[in-house]
Amino acid sequence: MGKDGTAGLRQIQAAGGYTIVQDKETCTVFGMPRYAIEQGVVDEVLPLQGIEAKIAQMVR
Repeated sequence: MGKDGTAGLRQIQAAGGYTIVQDKETCTVFGMPRYAIEQGVVDEVLPLQGIEAKIAQMVR
């Protein structure tokens, strides 16, 4: 679990994008975010409630 999502995040970063994953505390299954974090393709780890606010801040 997590390798396909990690590959996608890697492509996003390669294209100059910013990657955010959900933190362990608010995840039902932490496999994908954990693997992506371990692989170094995550710019920021946030609780589920913080992701929406971060995206809104970025697009202003």
